[in-house]
Amino acid sequence: MKKAHLKIGLMGFGNIGVGSYQVLEMNRKQILAETGLDFEIVKILEKNADRPRPVQVPREIFTQDPDDIFCDPEIDIVIELLGGIHPAADLMLSAMNHGKHVVTANKAAVAAAYDELRKAAEDNHVLFRYEASVAGGIPILSALTESLQANEWTEVLGILNGTTNYILTQMTDFNLEYADVLKTAQEKGFAEADPTADVEGIDAANKLSILISLIFGHRVPPEEIPMEGITRITKGDIAEATESGNKIKLIATARKTVDGRLEYSVKPTLIPFDHPLAGVSNEFNAVFVQGNAVGELMFYGKGAGPLPTGSAVMGDVISIGKLIAKNAAYDNKVPGGRR
Repeated sequence: MKKAHLKIGLMGFGNIGVGSYQVLEMNRKQILAETGLDFEIVKILEKNADRPRPVQVPREIFTQDPDDIFCDPEIDIVIELLGGIHPAADLMLSAMNHGKHVVTANKAAVAAAYDELRKAAEDNHVLFRYEASVAGGIPILSALTESLQANEWTEVLGILNGTTNYILTQMTDFNLEYADVLKTAQEKGFAEADPTADVEGIDAANKLSILISLIFGHRVPPEEIPMEGITRITKGDIAEATESGNKIKLIATARKTVDGRLEYSVKPTLIPFDHPLAGVSNEFNAVFVQGNAVGELMFYGKGAGPLPTGSAVMGDVISIGKLIAKNAAYDNKVPGGRR
């Protein structure tokens, strides 16, 4: 192996940043034993280093200057977990322009700047990975583009937002009003103080945009995806759906029509009780896909949370580390936009 000790710069130390740090620290010995690679986070870009956190981190590794990461020749991989589109996308581009491999969980930045980020990775011969940007801890992107890449995909249906799925589940199971469940979800930390991105379908549209780019090779910016949120769903709507043998779920959909066109949307959808997605409850996510060779598959699990998302982040880091060790870590242009 070319290099056994790989150093990481982490941008952002909120919930997902802390979760990623925890995943590495609690499994570092196991990762070393299984891969022969020792990963170490040596710099953290963070404005508030003194905020209470459930991990002990050496004070000296914090910085407020991204150049401390980009210009450090010993740092191999940069993890971006700042959230939002700007400056996150610009910082990821800068990292790649400095020859750093990049891993992110930032669906908004990936969806908004997908082409630019992919091109920067290709131009700089570095790797860009974003497994955690869609469905948190569920390894949907790598499964579709690696293990299942022999398929032509015809349809994807996803419950891609835990907040809305929690709200709709509680409304269905306990005959509750939307406003009451939203308040409870906010108290439990399942919903943000400003839940707009979740309840209006924006978050799911970001994730669907990424899925469309990967499996259909077609770029659809999230703002071009027709979307409808769940704020108008009432107890009466839920009862009517139940009487007809359905559940209401916020579904992100993309499918090829018989004439080869691509249809896509994010909207509340009636799902029959016997459909696999009907059993996905509360904050869990699921992605249901149909391929011309493998048929129907569903991926299910925790779509958010510090540790599940941190698991996906570190999975990408380890994957890149293995390629670095083989001196094979760079992205080429791939037909159809696939990795």
